[in-house]
Amino acid sequence: MKLLALSIGLSLLASVAVARSPYAGMQTRPIKALSEQQVADLKAGRGMGLALSAELNGYPGPAHVVELADQLGLSAEQKARVQSLFDAMKAEAVPVGAKLLDEEAALDNLFATHSVTAESLKTATEKIGATQAELRNTHLKYHLQTVQILTPDQMQRYSALRGYGSATPVEHQYHM
Repeated sequence: MKLLALSIGLSLLASVAVARSPYAGMQTRPIKALSEQQVADLKAGRGMGLALSAELNGYPGPAHVVELADQLGLSAEQKARVQSLFDAMKAEAVPVGAKLLDEEAALDNLFATHSVTAESLKTATEKIGATQAELRNTHLKYHLQTVQILTPDQMQRYSALRGYGSATPVEHQYHM
């Protein structure tokens, strides 16, 4: 009987260890909902996958085009135009990212101070949602503009260099 009780006790301890939350350790984050990498990306104006719908459907972004400029055979004028887009995107994305960090910190603080109400929660999450949409739009619109600078051959080469395949270049019908 004692052996059975010991076995059950050990089983319970094992299941408690297995049931540990995947969130364990995150409670020490300054903003609980964001990882250190996400915070760094927002501060630096990086895309964080926000423009994947463009990138993976044949609309390259300026950051990656700048990185691949030589391999794409960009002319001096194209390089300058894409660099200008990248600089503008970053200049726009950094303050929006900072705004999002502030809003996420405010939401976190509502919970940390146990002062959250249904109304303050609604207000905070609506602000965050609007800022996330603004940030995503910021990144996506520069993908639209980058397409206008590249030739179909460069678009195809970009796709191959990024590992998306070397399918026939997409004919973009929507121009800015």
